[in-house]
Amino acid sequence: MNLGPMASRSSASDLGGQAANSELRFPPLLVIAGATATGKTGLAIRVATQLVADGIPTEIISADSRQVYRGLDIGTAKATLEERAGIPHHGLDLVDPDEPFSLADFAAHARNVLREIAARSATAILVGGTGLYLRAIARGIATDALPADPDVRAAIEEQLATEGLDLLVARLMKLAPDRAGAVDGRNPRRVVRALEIAELQGDRPLPMARGYAAPVAWIGLRLDHPAHRAWIANRAADQFAGGLIDEARSLRDRYDPSLPAFSAIGYREAWSVIDGHATMEAAIAADAARNVAFAKRQRTWFRSEPGIEWLDATDQGAAEAAALARARALATAGR
Repeated sequence: MNLGPMASRSSASDLGGQAANSELRFPPLLVIAGATATGKTGLAIRVATQLVADGIPTEIISADSRQVYRGLDIGTAKATLEERAGIPHHGLDLVDPDEPFSLADFAAHARNVLREIAARSATAILVGGTGLYLRAIARGIATDALPADPDVRAAIEEQLATEGLDLLVARLMKLAPDRAGAVDGRNPRRVVRALEIAELQGDRPLPMARGYAAPVAWIGLRLDHPAHRAWIANRAADQFAGGLIDEARSLRDRYDPSLPAFSAIGYREAWSVIDGHATMEAAIAADAARNVAFAKRQRTWFRSEPGIEWLDATDQGAAEAAALARARALATAGR
């Protein structure tokens, strides 16, 4: 079978013999990547719906490190039940905001789901902007090889609370400059985890990728910068108009607002309105500005990710993007 330039199959040995074990067989996989607010979720649902119409059962796995939290719906742009159009979705609402959740937790969830999808003879779409989540699954990073020590983690979290994030970032840069360069220094959870790894193993690189034990294709959605900024601003306004203030108030009533889950963009901005520290207009502008900066960091990450076929995310390019994504998915499914 010719899978074309964007699809590949890893050997069984790439996953330690997993492909040879029927219980660990993985399904064909289409990866949809890209920065925030480029229409990834909508494209995934559109392509999945088309594949189902083609007679190919298809399920979607979200690769978004904030959509795993229950209750963070509007602020994380989580697809509603109606928007999911009856397509099975995974990777959503896995834990409460006060529960810890790591890359290894996501990888374990996603791989279990992939085995279930394979058992149903279906195709999978992995979609999201959390680059490390995508890489862990579609490249086969051995997340279990990353060191962890709860005592070290607790000590670092205590330092975060008492000394602040900037001091931790400085320490990370001293201990592991290479790792520090790949971490969002404004994300406390990522800094804490990176520092934990650095304390335990220094500045060694991430484990080597082992491959994905089935055909896989990567596509990405992108916009030119002015259009992207406009999309981000429009989404921020829509989220505030759509109930983000109420969602943020309800979450703060139940949970500690300093939890890592609430580093998701939008919640602090909504709380500033609730507390009278900002107008709605100012909060929307702050939300959009943080997302523009976040998108820039995502684009930098994806530039280092090989083999992504980039597609036009504009309204004019949507039909072509859907057609190409469907074609790649059909290729991975052997159609």
